[in-house]
Amino acid sequence: MITQFPPVEWADESGLLAIGGDLEVETLKLAYTNGIFPWPIEGEPVYWFAPPQRAVLEFDELHIPARMQRYLKNSDFTFRVDANFEAVIRACARSKTRKGQRGTWITRDMISAYIEFHRCGYVHSFEAYNGKEELVGGMYGVLIDKFFAGESMFYSQPNASKFALIEATRYLSNLGLTWMDVQTLTPLLQRFGAKEIPRAEFMEKLKRTLND
Repeated sequence: MITQFPPVEWADESGLLAIGGDLEVETLKLAYTNGIFPWPIEGEPVYWFAPPQRAVLEFDELHIPARMQRYLKNSDFTFRVDANFEAVIRACARSKTRKGQRGTWITRDMISAYIEFHRCGYVHSFEAYNGKEELVGGMYGVLIDKFFAGESMFYSQPNASKFALIEATRYLSNLGLTWMDVQTLTPLLQRFGAKEIPRAEFMEKLKRTLND
């Protein structure tokens, strides 16, 4: 188990902070509460990142296009939390819809580690089901106190992951959260209102959130 990470300011230009260690529950908890997340590659040691720019989604800045609102209003999607976490993370690992990524970072070790992290109450899945009660989209992320870090999304039916994201923000808002860490900015998240902030600003924001 890792008991200490280097200061995030030591990360290189890509955000790489450290290499090696393990994915035990306490290690992962330590990483997230210090603004660090893992990005493994199958067959290699764990890579730990603290990017110089961090993407966040403020819930009061969430933007849902009118067309999307109309679509979701008439859809048959239903929302559930933690009904089938393992299915969600495995679907995210298989997803081919993430543009610009070199394969999946959700390795077999990551799946095992986050299933255990979930069992300990720190990881949650937000799920979209269609009218046939099929899991057709979802996302999962790490929730520690009032801090949430979104990890990955998937869909097998158009707009299902967007529905899961929107409902997840409502669910988290009801728990008293006001924002989520989305780590890196994608075009989809940017359309929903996510933005990048400097690492120092993110670390201050994280500290205030954890100390509330």
